[in-house]
Formats: sequence, C-alpha cells, structure tokens
Amino acid sequence: MTNAHNTVFYCGATTDLYKRIQEHKNSVFKNSFTLKYNINKLVYFESFTIAGDAFEREKQVKAGSRKKKTDLIEGMNPEWKDLSELLKTNQGEELIRIKKHLR
Repeated sequence: MTNAHNTVFYCGATTDLYKRIQEHKNSVFKNSFTLKYNINKLVYFESFTIAGDAFEREKQVKAGSRKKKTDLIEGMNPEWKDLSELLKTNQGEELIRIKKHLR
C-alpha cells in the first residue's frame, strides 16, 4: 500500500485483504503507521493458499530496497492505480492470473 503521492510504502499480510484495506481507508487503527502517513491506496498484492508462505513473502518484500518494491508495483500496476475496487468486484483474481502469467 502507499499514500496519494506514492512516497511511503506499507507491506502486510492478512487473511482478508478487502476487509483489511477497508480498515486502512476508514482509519480503524488510530495509532497506526498507515494512518500517520495517510497510506490507504492498494497498489500491489500477492495471493497465497498457505499463510506461512504469505508471511515469508511479506518478510522478503519488507527487506527489499525501495527500487525492488517499485519494480514489483510497476510490474503489476504501472499506473499505480488503487486496486481495492477490483477486489470489491472480484476482479482481483484476474490480476493474480495476469501476474502468474508474467512470472
């Protein structure tokens, strides 16, 4: 996730991505990093069937450089659009399919 100016990144793992995005957009967690830096735009995501794999990947992404994170985002979402609406309409599966094809 990022802010409106794409200057701050946030990476996390969850079992319900759409719900988690809504929590960020609605400022549910008052002392959070995402609220402090106005991070409420989903620009990249990955899907896993095993939670442990998701948490491992989260660690990898967090440890990567800003350039690596930017490359990941631009590989899936070159226009840096907010992808949360796609999740709402179940079009997120199409993004996952496209991303797997690019690998």
